[in-house]
Amino acid sequence: MLQTAPFFVTFFLYIFRLLFRNPPPKPLRRSLSLSHPYAAVHSGTKTTYHKFTSLRRNDDDHPISPTTAVIIDVEGALLKSTSMFPYFMLVAFEAGSLVRAAVLLLFYPFLRLLTLAGGHGGELELKLMVFISFIGLRQKDFSVGSSVLPRAFLSDVALEAFEAAKGGGGGKVVAVCGKLPRVMVESFLKDYLEVEFVVARELRVVGGYFVGALEEDSGGSAGEVVRAIGGDGDDRPVGIARFSRDLDDHRIFSLCKEIYLVRRADKASWRNLPRDKYPKPLIFHDGRLAAVPTPLSFLALLVWTPFGLLLAAARLAVAITLPYTFSVPILYFSGFRTVITQTATSPPNSSAAAAAAAAETAKKKGQLYVCNHRTLLDPLYLSFTMNRKFTAVTYSLSRVSELLSPIPTVRLNRDRVRDAEMMDRLLGRGDLVVCPEGTTCREPYLLRFSPLFAELTDEVVPVAMDVHVDMFYGTTASGLKCLDPLFFLLNPRPEYYIRVLDPVSTGLRSSGLATGPSRYDVANRVQRRIGDALGFECTKLTRKDKYMALAGNEGIHYNR
Repeated sequence: MLQTAPFFVTFFLYIFRLLFRNPPPKPLRRSLSLSHPYAAVHSGTKTTYHKFTSLRRNDDDHPISPTTAVIIDVEGALLKSTSMFPYFMLVAFEAGSLVRAAVLLLFYPFLRLLTLAGGHGGELELKLMVFISFIGLRQKDFSVGSSVLPRAFLSDVALEAFEAAKGGGGGKVVAVCGKLPRVMVESFLKDYLEVEFVVARELRVVGGYFVGALEEDSGGSAGEVVRAIGGDGDDRPVGIARFSRDLDDHRIFSLCKEIYLVRRADKASWRNLPRDKYPKPLIFHDGRLAAVPTPLSFLALLVWTPFGLLLAAARLAVAITLPYTFSVPILYFSGFRTVITQTATSPPNSSAAAAAAAAETAKKKGQLYVCNHRTLLDPLYLSFTMNRKFTAVTYSLSRVSELLSPIPTVRLNRDRVRDAEMMDRLLGRGDLVVCPEGTTCREPYLLRFSPLFAELTDEVVPVAMDVHVDMFYGTTASGLKCLDPLFFLLNPRPEYYIRVLDPVSTGLRSSGLATGPSRYDVANRVQRRIGDALGFECTKLTRKDKYMALAGNEGIHYNR
């Protein structure tokens, strides 16, 4: 029995090689060694090969001139990871379903076996990952490449490779992808890394749907790039590629006057590109998975999900049915962690008349709390931690969330006059919570605050909020909003950080609009106060900007 096992493995691999046979790769004209630079001839031109370490010999003498174009291998040099599996897993889960992602994970050991078998194993692994991840997806609805994958790619960019490609100056940068299809990488490379040209393989489409197969090559796009960058003699581009790569797979590398080869040992010591060096800041992104899914982490997610659903149901039942005194400690022991800091609540310095007016107003009205927006549960968590009954006003809330909410919720109409009258009535009944950003933001940025709250009372209490999750995001721009609380509760150990800040005087009711500060000034002041407390950057971006970037609409009707 044991003697027949190698036969079946060999036979199985032989059948798959017949099905996915490719023409043998063209060998390099000369074998390469990194013991010293070698020269090879491509189409009558001389190309010199170097170690990558010689490219960064010192910061003051960069070998690449400011006008030289750079051709960089994305998988082999720009990204630190040597496995493309996590990116295809993101496509399978976010654009497909949990079942599709589970199938891809099930095939992962077999994919690794194909790669370790040598020969064309790497190409077979790629084709199977493409097939499982893309087959049946609708082309016009595929937005993962622009809304989900850029965050994963940016977290994997090597600082050394990025500086080598962009550090030469204003020369054009050409990104070459041998494995990742264009629909997965183009938005990340052009929008976030400011790459001028992308050479990548296309996916086959039939009737508007991906069929899970790659086109044989990217010769057409490579030809366009060749004509665009041009260059002869000393103006020829410089290439950065991995050492084990067959450079003839992409004929564009034959244009290079020099190619700097990256070894796996080089990448092992490289650093990740820090956030402050992103050419374009990553503010908006979508998707449910909070971490890039490696095989082990996604296996853990699959094992946890059945238990997580039961735990989420129990957490929800406790929050809805039990008083705060009992629900808060029970939620804590279920894995919830809440850190609350409350500063002095004395009113800020003001004139005697303004203070008297504020005191008189306070007798008649409740307190207005102004929060930044991280999840739909922000008002609920504030109510739990402060042990007070609030009314929450929101711009967008699903019917299911309204029914399940243990605190009163009121939806705004986006009509300034009507919304102001409604909020004024609610303040007359008790304390009110509002999130003037109008939508959630996952990254350390604050969106522009709507100034409506500044007209309602002489004093508002800013509340700074931050959230940490380990498996799932509890927000979405293109999915079902009614599932947002469920995904948040599915996390094993979600964490909320709440800081109640000193009250801010608006001065609008007591001093009047003519002489007091404008409502925009008040909104900006509250935004800066919360941003400083959290260490977040304030922006002028709005809800519309977020939904146009992630979902292609203004997000007004996303109340499902």
